[in-house]
Amino acid sequence: MPTAPQHPPLHDTVRAVTDRIRARSAATRAAYVQRIDAAARDDSVERSHLGCTNLAHGYAAAPKGDKIWLRQQRAPNIAIVSSYNDMLSAHQPLAAYPDWIKQAARDVGATAQFAGGVPAMCDGVTQGQAGMELSLFSRDVIAMATAVALSHNMFDATLCLGVCDKIVPGLLIGALSFGHLPTIFVPGGPMGTGQSNEEKTKVRQRHAAGELDDAALLEAEEKSYHGPGTCTFYGTANSNQMLMEIMGLHLPGTAFVPPGTALREALTRASAQRVVQLTRHSAQYTPVGHVVDERAVVNGIVGLLATGGSTNHTLHLVAIARAAGIVINWDDFDALSNVVPLLARVYPNGSADVNAFQAAGGVALVIRELLGVGLLHADVRTVAGPEGLWHYTQHPVLHNGSLTWVEAPAHSGDPSIIATAQAPFSPDGGLRLLQGNLGRAVIKVSAVKPAHRVVEAPALVLRDQHELQEAYHRGELNRDLVAVVLGQGPRANGMPELHALTPLLTNLQDQGFKVALVTDGRMSGASGKVPAAIHVTPEVLAGGPLGKVRTGDLIRLDADAGTLQALVPETEWAARTPIELDVIPYQVGTGRELFAGLRQRVSGAEQGAMTFGWTEQGET
Repeated sequence: MPTAPQHPPLHDTVRAVTDRIRARSAATRAAYVQRIDAAARDDSVERSHLGCTNLAHGYAAAPKGDKIWLRQQRAPNIAIVSSYNDMLSAHQPLAAYPDWIKQAARDVGATAQFAGGVPAMCDGVTQGQAGMELSLFSRDVIAMATAVALSHNMFDATLCLGVCDKIVPGLLIGALSFGHLPTIFVPGGPMGTGQSNEEKTKVRQRHAAGELDDAALLEAEEKSYHGPGTCTFYGTANSNQMLMEIMGLHLPGTAFVPPGTALREALTRASAQRVVQLTRHSAQYTPVGHVVDERAVVNGIVGLLATGGSTNHTLHLVAIARAAGIVINWDDFDALSNVVPLLARVYPNGSADVNAFQAAGGVALVIRELLGVGLLHADVRTVAGPEGLWHYTQHPVLHNGSLTWVEAPAHSGDPSIIATAQAPFSPDGGLRLLQGNLGRAVIKVSAVKPAHRVVEAPALVLRDQHELQEAYHRGELNRDLVAVVLGQGPRANGMPELHALTPLLTNLQDQGFKVALVTDGRMSGASGKVPAAIHVTPEVLAGGPLGKVRTGDLIRLDADAGTLQALVPETEWAARTPIELDVIPYQVGTGRELFAGLRQRVSGAEQGAMTFGWTEQGET
């Protein structure tokens, strides 16, 4: 096996942020590690602790050959937890995986069982619909479903099959609740390149302006979303795959291999065989709760910033970290963003899609560049081996039908898509913290031109995105404005994404007006070129000051200075009370009433919009 290369010293800011997180998390992380280490118990297989009746139930339906091994209680047994469904393009390829995994496990003297399925909803399908108000909470439902699947104590390791927005974070949160088990993530890969994302966006803008009818829009959308695999823009789904790679939870180079290829199948089979090598019966025992430590979390933030990834991970990474007893906040993102350069231009931060990003060198090249300037922790544990992150500067190839890894090219295949750390697209990262008398928010600036990063304009206060759409179509928005969309936080209505606003606001900006969006809702990884202060915390329903804004107030959003202010005299501002929201219409119908308990329990956006917690962590 090649030896780990030498890397430069860790950057001072990365070290300082990691030390700050480690100190902040000392008690909660220690409690978590103690709990998962106690769960590991001994080096016997997990099911050996079950009674005879329990055990017989656990393999009653297994094939005869597998049943022999399961009865003997010596061979490791892998849990398959999958988000497969055949409606969603990203998850449809997962149908074939269980059979591949089971046979690959048998080939190395192990077994695998399909432990459980988890829901997988698509924000693309529910965008602008009431169903979107279930989307964020689906992450925690997926985490719970993962825990249910693993609760039978039949399993020695886990393979998590999932791709998209809430699915991967939910699977990981659930897996971390069984943190003593080794876990590898197995994705499906991106669909082939269709109509360019830029052309798709232009068509959407023309439709929003009334220049194209629904038939023309549908034809364009079908050219963009046309086959199995993940959407090809760099939104939350593909940010997930980058994160699983840079946090050491994929086999190296797994993220962006297309479905339906021999390499994709080989990587899936190899994941099954590798996770067997990581179980307690092996000298390489690697529980997922020890892979996801403070260093891995910081590496994830750095990767997100360096690639211009999804703003959704200012929620999801916080929740993932909390599930491992690690406490992070937006100050950590902001501090790292000041020193992490932007190395990738993938739509919406550029014209390329993830297939072009992969061809230019992909995640392996980005990791190599970041390691080369000390911006990543090199000395982490990963599913590829204990020697560190350098494994992830390699990519997989098939040679005469055998899977192997080789060093990724040392230079970008397309400098317009992946830059060097010495000559980045921007010297700082794509996410920033905004704060002021409206609360705390995040903004994705990697796609926003510098000329649009400071907006000072009158507020237009709106209760939901449909009010803005109606005002736009009445021709009432042809002016400078800051659209303030209230009552979109997790307690109020589940914090839906508000992408229906993007084409409208973009049209206004393109007409020369100064426009911005301020909301306690979400925009996610597809956030475009209009400045958007999102995730404003505290949310309005929790008494957040955003609820004090009135139409006509002058609002200043300054992404350069990191401020978000209502320019209202202090005495007047202090005397105001937040608007009273009628949330009932947003909490019933389309299954929303079933999520009432989650809305009551959910934390703020900066705290991960979580509905879960453990008493030993001090969480409620």
